[in-house]
Amino acid sequence: MLAARLSEDAGVRVALVEAGGPDDDPDIRVPLHAARLLGTPVDWGFTTVPQSGLDGREVYWPRGKVVGGSSSVNFQMWVPGHRDDYDPWVAAAGPEWSWDAVRPYFRRSERWAGDPADGHTYGTGGPLWISPPRDPDPSTARFLDACADLGLKEVPGGIGGPDHTGSSLTPLNQSNGSRWSAADGYLRPALERGNLRVITGAQVRRVLLDDGRATGVELAGETLTARREVILCAGAVGSPHLLMLSGIGDADHLRAAGVTPLVDLPGVGRNLQDHVAVDLVRDAAAPVRLATADTPAHREQYEQHRLGPLTSNMTEAVAFLRADGGSGAPDLELIWAPVAFTEEGPTGAGFTVAVVLLQPDSTGRITLADADPATPPRIDPGYLAEASDVDRLRAGLRFADRLLRGEALSPLLADQPALPGSDDELDELVRARAETLFHPVGTCRAGRADDPAAVVDPHLRVRGVAGLRVVDAAVMPRLPRGHTHATTVMIAERAADLIRADAGAPAAPDHPPTTREPA
Repeated sequence: MLAARLSEDAGVRVALVEAGGPDDDPDIRVPLHAARLLGTPVDWGFTTVPQSGLDGREVYWPRGKVVGGSSSVNFQMWVPGHRDDYDPWVAAAGPEWSWDAVRPYFRRSERWAGDPADGHTYGTGGPLWISPPRDPDPSTARFLDACADLGLKEVPGGIGGPDHTGSSLTPLNQSNGSRWSAADGYLRPALERGNLRVITGAQVRRVLLDDGRATGVELAGETLTARREVILCAGAVGSPHLLMLSGIGDADHLRAAGVTPLVDLPGVGRNLQDHVAVDLVRDAAAPVRLATADTPAHREQYEQHRLGPLTSNMTEAVAFLRADGGSGAPDLELIWAPVAFTEEGPTGAGFTVAVVLLQPDSTGRITLADADPATPPRIDPGYLAEASDVDRLRAGLRFADRLLRGEALSPLLADQPALPGSDDELDELVRARAETLFHPVGTCRAGRADDPAAVVDPHLRVRGVAGLRVVDAAVMPRLPRGHTHATTVMIAERAADLIRADAGAPAAPDHPPTTREPA
């Protein structure tokens, strides 16, 4: 996103370096095939260290290693979050990160499908197409009915406004039934510009520093020199990893890992936060179309009409609520999937309600394993270290169980096994089943000059280093009560204006770049 925005200025030259390859795997385009991409060459395939809060389990952490990053491999959900998400951002980095300040940057990126009179009051001309499920499973409407029966009415106008409490079909980054990634919306229209160079299959080894200034990056066999700035957009894992490999981070930790400290910045890698989810899976009383979706007939239906089960992202509806049942911003999300998620993946004939903890109290850390850029960093999310996180997930599971037992959904289910009766037994289930929702943030968090734990300032400039910024999910002070792709896009849109302002250039006009229409 950022490379496309910055290259709108013909007076600058932009080099975009991607460790992965081009996004030409056919499975990237087919929404239902998102799960197939896990563990393939387009996935970094990280794994956490053993988690004491999860019975010592290691957790698989997929991240996109391909043009378009994780937007090319995710489940395409566009869920910006709640206006109250930005109170911690204001406390950390100032009023320029308030909901009112960032809302225009969400709108700038969006192009909602359909007539705005249908209730969509969001962006209509941006690069990223957003639409409801094109051909949802019939059970998805029943899920929304079940939510309404328990007081979670449909969100007026759909997800994307200031308060998303309630239920809704999932807004998706899709166009005509196919994935529409950040590469589709932003990068491809910019590739014809002579001032933008895209380098694929090249992993950045470290940022080069000279007398306190970032001067470029080192690749395997090549050095790129930056006349203005180096901007890290490697995510909540990759960006702190690169900073530490470059000698920027906690000095004691860097020395222990074999890296010479150049800038002592203790906050690098800390404040790691992630959405944690527990699936409640039930067998179906009748065949489920997503469980047998990849048939010749369905493939033909998809190729000819972009309809049928292959258009499903598998997570077709969502609901947001509070664990305590009270008023205020939600702290739980329910995700409806008309397929059974098993240990082997979404292969079962059944249904899944994922209970997601939106703002966990537990935090973790990214650290170096050694000084070799080819060695993955150590990822320790600290899952469920705080008892309050288990309490809220327990409450969410009990609510989801009531939902499944209600009049709308129970006829679809073959059985209704009882949840453990005691809190202690249910807590054991939570710790045994909890997994990542793939939304790490916070490891290079933004903050004011007097905040010793902040890594970047409110303009996303790395403290103590001139000409270096971080522009990705790592800068978020707090997890949003939504999914992180939308918020990361907003950050990139905001950063483009900040970079122009810091260079003395005018802000971008309040309209999107020219973008090709979807096929």
